Amino acid sequence: MKITIRGSALAILTTTLVVVGLAITGCSTQSDSPGTSDPGGSADQQGFKIGLLLPDETSTRYETQDRPQFEAALKKLCPDCELLYANADQDAAKQQQQAQSMLTQGAKVLVVDPWDGVAAASIVNQAKSQKVPVIAYDRLIHSPDLAYIISNDYTKVGELQGQALVDKLKKDGVTSGGIVMLNGADTDNNAVNIRKGASGVIEGAGYTVLSHLETWDGPTAQKFAAAQIAKFGDQIKAFYSANDGNAQAAISAMNAAGMPLVPTTGLDATLASIQSILAGQQYMSVYNSFAGEAAQAAKVAVQLAKGEKPESSAQIEGIPAFLQQPQAVTIDNIADTVVKDGVYKVSEICTAQYAAACSANGIK
Repeated sequence: MKITIRGSALAILTTTLVVVGLAITGCSTQSDSPGTSDPGGSADQQGFKIGLLLPDETSTRYETQDRPQFEAALKKLCPDCELLYANADQDAAKQQQQAQSMLTQGAKVLVVDPWDGVAAASIVNQAKSQKVPVIAYDRLIHSPDLAYIISNDYTKVGELQGQALVDKLKKDGVTSGGIVMLNGADTDNNAVNIRKGASGVIEGAGYTVLSHLETWDGPTAQKFAAAQIAKFGDQIKAFYSANDGNAQAAISAMNAAGMPLVPTTGLDATLASIQSILAGQQYMSVYNSFAGEAAQAAKVAVQLAKGEKPESSAQIEGIPAFLQQPQAVTIDNIADTVVKDGVYKVSEICTAQYAAACSANGIK
């Protein structure tokens, strides 16, 4: 899909140098003379084509948050730029084809959130051959030729999830029993880091991991959760979930089995999960600022298109990077996180079903 942001047409300026001696011997026009504009237009005059490739539509954040936030930030920074957009629908080969199409269309920079961080290295290689820089967005691409990485501290995400779960269990007096872990796909470097952060906290607190699954696919997670409920029953004291999709899958499985809900974690602060937290179902989620991440990506993309060197606050494997810090979201701070940042309007969260819970928790 292609979204056009281009505004005005460009004027190509030529400067005619008049050579004057004791007598006028002639005039010449030189497009490469000092002070002459580049025929393609200067960085400030020329719009660029910027490619944004997102990995899937199962995580609602990509279409409802990342894409529109990136588009808005790009339009503000570069009104004459053109956004080329595509979603891979969980298909690494499809994402490769989408990237090739954008390069063929003349994209000056690619911003890629990979479905498969290893397979996406081929996108970087192809772009490099055409001197097009690639920004890894949200998820790492395993390539030394990346121009920049924009993401979140996902090890910290896992630590926040694990600590929230352990604190909740201890508060409820649960000192033994097991936890079922619904981790993200092992092809996703973020999922690996999330699991690392969460496992360190959970195992360090002495709780037993009964079983685990690596997937971002909700239906697969729900089937697995149902099987674990049938196998372990009341031994399950919590479901650790790496994201909100898996969390809602676990809650659905518990409801279907008639099992009392146990604390369940999440990530992405989706609207469904925020409402689920208000309803006392999902215990917590983790919020990373979608607007902040998308705005930084747009800023760096425009800088790279202009041939500038963006500043970085961190490095990952020697590649300049920008990492946001995540926030844990529970029923106690919904108003101070996703509502305050304008991710959701109060009217979107506090529908009739959740109005009483909103009022009780100061969400107005």
